[in-house]
Amino acid sequence: MLTQRHPLVSTTLGTSRELVSFHFGDANSGRDKVYVQASLHADETPAMLTAWTLKQRLAALEAEGRMRGAVVLVPVANPIGLSQHVLGQFLGRFEANSGHNFNRGFPLPSAAALIERAGARFSSGDAAHNARVVRAVLVDMLGETTAKNEFESLRLALLTLASQADVVLDLHCSLEATMHVYTSPASWPAIEPLARHLRANGVLLATDSGGQSFDEVHALLWNQVRGRLGDEFPLGAPNIAATIEHRGQRDVDYETAAHDADAIVEYLIVRGVIEGTATDAPPLAQPATPLAGSQQLTAPVSGIVVYRAKVGARLKAGDPVFDIVDPLTDAVTTVATSNDGVFYMRRAIRFVYAGAPMGRVTGETPIRSGVLIGA
Repeated sequence: MLTQRHPLVSTTLGTSRELVSFHFGDANSGRDKVYVQASLHADETPAMLTAWTLKQRLAALEAEGRMRGAVVLVPVANPIGLSQHVLGQFLGRFEANSGHNFNRGFPLPSAAALIERAGARFSSGDAAHNARVVRAVLVDMLGETTAKNEFESLRLALLTLASQADVVLDLHCSLEATMHVYTSPASWPAIEPLARHLRANGVLLATDSGGQSFDEVHALLWNQVRGRLGDEFPLGAPNIAATIEHRGQRDVDYETAAHDADAIVEYLIVRGVIEGTATDAPPLAQPATPLAGSQQLTAPVSGIVVYRAKVGARLKAGDPVFDIVDPLTDAVTTVATSNDGVFYMRRAIRFVYAGAPMGRVTGETPIRSGVLIGA
């Protein structure tokens, strides 16, 4: 295991932070390179515990001589957010100085700029060569970028570490949730074994959800480059990328983390990154559905929330999901789903304002367009 430390730009006098990455295997083996990071939203602790457990697994496997590809692991992807505590409340989703969501608006070079920079290096008929060109040019362009502050330097460091990977896994969690996965239709065939080993209870598919999240910008860039190059200069499979939602923020225990870390190890065996024979993966609990088909439930009024559906429940259209109780008027407002699907995440607090987002139910038919993910 190689440990690398990446200093971040100091935003204020007397302060400094660093990003730490752990490198396993041989990056020049010709096998898959896999990048895994955890808790980019710093308050999503289950992902961090899973990554720590995975680190122990990878160190043991490397000691046994079973690493065939390469894994870069960043178990603490957001040291900035980890320091943001206000009056006892952990604020890990947004950067306090700018208000920016740590997992939105990731800046990668445009496909047009990358192709122009590559010049005549692309080869007709050699998809593997062209993939190496894209990665090399991307690294060069990121290396010429100057970060103005700590926030920008964190994003740049993360993008640079992931830019050489064949597979990008971004580990998160939701507020209260069942295990679920976000990925693109192009990545889904390659991610499907991982979803099965994780026992994901929902898989949400979108090519472009509109938020420029970390995993999505990698796959989007490759799709755009491929579209511009056309058939004359073929490009290999797109960067495989996914966001893994490790249930809810309070689902922090050794057994759950061990299950999830072991599932990722099984996936690495499937990909040939680790030598071995993968165990049989269980069937998918639910088929993959479009993110645009998920229903976003909102609170029509303010009041006390009483959930009537459990997280992970399979619901039918018309099933009640939650009540909102008004203790002043005695009114009880029931909100039902209009989808047949899985109630895969919900709000953690139990008093809400009118218009508050309350949870989501998967659906097979697209019902939304534009930006598909919240702030």
